[in-house]
Amino acid sequence: MNRPLLIILGLVLGTALGLLCHQWPGPWLDVLIAYIAQPMGQLFLRLIFMVVVPLVFSSLVLGIYELKDFSKLGRVGVKTLVYTLIAAPISVLIGLFLVTFFEPGVGLDHGIMSQLAPKSEILETVQSAESATGILVSLIPKNPLLAATKALEGDMVPFMIFTLIFGMALLLVRGNSSKDPLVGALESLRDVSMKIVDFSMMLAPAGVAGLMFTMTAKFGFGLIGNLGKFVLVVLLGLAIQQFVVFGALLKFYAKKSPWLFFSQIREVMITAFSTSSSNATLPTSIRVAETNLKLDRSISSFILTIGSAANQNGTALYEGVTVLFLAQIFGVHLGFDQQIIVLFMSVVAGIGTAGVPGGSIPLIVIVLQSVGIPPEGIGLVLGVDRLLDMCRTVLNVTGDLVCAQVVDTSERRRS
Repeated sequence: MNRPLLIILGLVLGTALGLLCHQWPGPWLDVLIAYIAQPMGQLFLRLIFMVVVPLVFSSLVLGIYELKDFSKLGRVGVKTLVYTLIAAPISVLIGLFLVTFFEPGVGLDHGIMSQLAPKSEILETVQSAESATGILVSLIPKNPLLAATKALEGDMVPFMIFTLIFGMALLLVRGNSSKDPLVGALESLRDVSMKIVDFSMMLAPAGVAGLMFTMTAKFGFGLIGNLGKFVLVVLLGLAIQQFVVFGALLKFYAKKSPWLFFSQIREVMITAFSTSSSNATLPTSIRVAETNLKLDRSISSFILTIGSAANQNGTALYEGVTVLFLAQIFGVHLGFDQQIIVLFMSVVAGIGTAGVPGGSIPLIVIVLQSVGIPPEGIGLVLGVDRLLDMCRTVLNVTGDLVCAQVVDTSERRRS
């Protein structure tokens, strides 16, 4: 049985067992989660996270270096930027339309919010949110080594900006050298990192089963009423962006069958769903882009490493839906101008969100505060954020691969 099928089997088995055990809670279940299922899932995640920083650094620097000249770097960079600035607002607009049409937050009992998240957790989330100016300044790291050590806790974008600058400087200094020792060392670092990814993926079926068992055993089918409508609206928006918008881009710009494309990247989507992390999925995305999609390695490495933090369509859509959902709950009417602010800030927040589970929560608080919605309302969605995080991460990584496919096709037509 091949690896994607084994991962699906682990996903189904973990979910089914978790839902079954949720019906008979007790100390035995807590022990089973704490000492077997959760460690099994965390071991899988840690093996992947362990290699993310060296892989991002080596892949992005080599992706820039292998472009060989700034004209190609400029073309690929501009095309990636244009793609992001088109795809992200479309995803947010889809979400805003759906939440306005279905009104999932109308009629919700406000008293339920205090039961969904401890007040201390809400306050901690609010306090962790930076101002827009602070986010802009923090994009340039004072200490790139410190940014590297904190990359998986929210400093991935500053670390990647340092990596971009380093890669451009290397291209200027060693652009005409085919056997530079630094380039050789980076190539070795990338190859070793990919081999570690292969090791970790051997544990993927068991790790995915542990992650899914932990979540479903704890929460079961706890999504009802308005919160259930909110979940369905988010999932519908993600599906429209995934299959309609991305499908059209693949069909008309990349001249490729969307169904063939989705079948080729199914391992990436499964990994994204199970880990809820664009960063953790990045190694698999890079490997699949090269082996399954047959994309130019320099282009795919550049776009996928940048996209893991800066092209998060699913996160942008989710943040826009969440803001309007909470506005409906609190009875806050958002005019057209305020919805434009939500659109803009959701796109920006999607670019600046850390590619780790739950990384969007602090930035949602910023958007809530900007349009006058009580930020404490974030506690309402924390109970279902994990499930939606898994789903929107699938859209995030799919969007990165669609971008790489479109840009690669465009570059091949030039040659």
